[in-house]
Amino acid sequence: MRTAIKYVLTAIVAAGIGATGFSAMAQKDPKVGVTVNDPIGPVPDPARVTATLPKDFKCSGAVGKQETCILFGDPAKPGPYMVMYKWYPGNFSKPHYHNNVRWAYVISGTWWTSSSSVYDERLTYPVHAGTVAVDKLNGIHWDGARTGEKEPAVLILSGIGPNITQGVDENGKDSGPAR
Repeated sequence: MRTAIKYVLTAIVAAGIGATGFSAMAQKDPKVGVTVNDPIGPVPDPARVTATLPKDFKCSGAVGKQETCILFGDPAKPGPYMVMYKWYPGNFSKPHYHNNVRWAYVISGTWWTSSSSVYDERLTYPVHAGTVAVDKLNGIHWDGARTGEKEPAVLILSGIGPNITQGVDENGKDSGPAR
């Protein structure tokens, strides 16, 4: 019986010490809860974390039509890549497919896409901001932004290169490299 009481008392004392420890941990830590008004920290070590500012993105295409900006990697070379597409209203690609799977996340606007090999903008389906879409391996599709949209469709697309885009005719047969 005395052994049982001893264990109970030991457990009670340990619980009290534990509660005191938790109470001390709950006190405000000066390194936690800073606000945007507090001083900023140092720039991260580029050997550990890098950041590319939008002004430094390498973009191609035409403002007002379609722009492609490389965020990292290179779709034409082996390895992972990520690009940002900006489809302006009234502009679309033509039916095509890719030699690899590609993942898309719609950041803003409405991206209109079709899996038909026939180019007819009435066949496009709206994919709204916040949606993830997947271009399947060799899956015929085409995309862009319908006339009348208030803003461009902006999406982030990633995959494993090299990415080859192959155009198709209305029967789904290869028609040469897509542009």
